Amino acid sequence: LAAAMGKIRPIMVKGHERALTMIKYNREGDLLFSCSKDHVPSCWYSENGERVGTYHGHCGTVWCLDVNFDSTKLLTGSADNMCKLWEVSTGECLHSWKHTAPVRCVGFALGDKKFLTVLDNIMGNVPTVFVWDLELDNLAEHPDCPLLTILGHTGKIGRALWGPLNECIFSVSDDTTLRVWNPTTGEQEHIIECHNKKITDVQFSWDQTLFVTSCTDQFVRLFRTKTLELLHAFNSERPLNSASISPLPHCPYFIAGGGQDAMSVTTTSAQQGKFETIFFDYAFGDELGCIAGHFGPVNTLSFAPHGRSYTSGGEDGYIRIHHLPEDYFDAFEKKASEAYGRELSSKK
Repeated sequence: LAAAMGKIRPIMVKGHERALTMIKYNREGDLLFSCSKDHVPSCWYSENGERVGTYHGHCGTVWCLDVNFDSTKLLTGSADNMCKLWEVSTGECLHSWKHTAPVRCVGFALGDKKFLTVLDNIMGNVPTVFVWDLELDNLAEHPDCPLLTILGHTGKIGRALWGPLNECIFSVSDDTTLRVWNPTTGEQEHIIECHNKKITDVQFSWDQTLFVTSCTDQFVRLFRTKTLELLHAFNSERPLNSASISPLPHCPYFIAGGGQDAMSVTTTSAQQGKFETIFFDYAFGDELGCIAGHFGPVNTLSFAPHGRSYTSGGEDGYIRIHHLPEDYFDAFEKKASEAYGRELSSKK
């Protein structure tokens, strides 16, 4: 696999003026959405990195975004205390929801009937997850008060996600806990306390049976969604900002990225900062290799839904789209065949 990684020639996309905060593929994997500290979320073709369009309206850092099931609507949350709903194809802002502090995370529920937002714990606010009704055919008279307010975290909430079939909400925080909430009552159903420092990201696998967390304690952890059982914990030897799971069953890998804190980057070289994206094999439980390229910490990672590419966004303002070579897809089968002394099955 190390040889395959050497063949990867990333597409470098310089479309943002400041550090990337989040990147996300749509469900089909043909579009890539990105947001950064430069106030303007963008949409790109994931195949070649060509810009499709931009969404103008925020006047602060855009921390997060989410695209709905059929790629028609986009939600963004920003440091200007606004959550905005956009028409993907035209860039028109359809509605804005005002908050009392920066919006750290947004997410459509399956079916587009609800969405969640996360409130930052500054300016006298406590870290909060809000659940809102979403009436796409009644936006002119849309109620501007949340359906549900979820409280419980004692530190800034970094990420919140709807669980499978909207049956729960997962959230991770600077208070080192991962919590699972009931989206109807707002009650806490579970809490995981195996992290030692702030949790920076949580992402589900494509079928939502697994999820992965990245943490500044340098560990990336893989959990089973249904039982919340910790399956693997890998030491990456660097503070982590993001992690993502490959959607392909014959490539049981996940990636993690981060690096030395952005504030102290100017004092060290790229080699010492450890700004590579690392690949881990969770079937055999080992580290596979890494792909370098960014000049600063990797802030956000996402595997494409088809599993043939992944994208990273860095503090350096670059989006790097990596299309994976053929050797990558055969590597696990080769490894498994060697481990069990079997002949490698020939391709039909």
